[in-house]
Amino acid sequence: MSKKIIHGIYDDDDQLKVGARKIVSSGFKVKEVFSPFPIHGIDPIIGIPRTRIAIAAFMWGITGTCLATLMMWYMMISDWPTDVGGKPNWSYIYNLPAFIPIAFESTVLCAAHLMFWTFAFRSWILPGVSAKNPDPRTTDNMFLMLLEVKEEDADRVVGMLKETGALEVNVK
Repeated sequence: MSKKIIHGIYDDDDQLKVGARKIVSSGFKVKEVFSPFPIHGIDPIIGIPRTRIAIAAFMWGITGTCLATLMMWYMMISDWPTDVGGKPNWSYIYNLPAFIPIAFESTVLCAAHLMFWTFAFRSWILPGVSAKNPDPRTTDNMFLMLLEVKEEDADRVVGMLKETGALEVNVK
């Protein structure tokens, strides 16, 4: 059973959404949509699940808070105890209000930087990696719907794409 790769190219994002709805309601799966800007409402149409980047941000933020707490305890309590105004205090809990800004800044720093790298690795958009974009016109003004269908369904899908306003349909 061989498969065909079909590219449906549109010049309007609303027509692309109409085409995607028709394709998905007919039982086919849209593999990917390439566009010059994010298309509002396309994710539920083509069945892309919600992103989990917020969970990663929370976990990286907790990591930053833990690292800051460990660093402050070691620097200010264990290694070189604070002695402010002749009143030494060797307890982390009593000094906690002074450490809150440092913990907050470390949380934000770790969450932002590590979330960026998580997104870059997850999306595979690292420096030096070749682009997965099948048509460079989708970075300018065109929208491309990528489908992978069985060979016997290719003609039916091409007909549906042309019906919904695709300017160009390429079958590979």
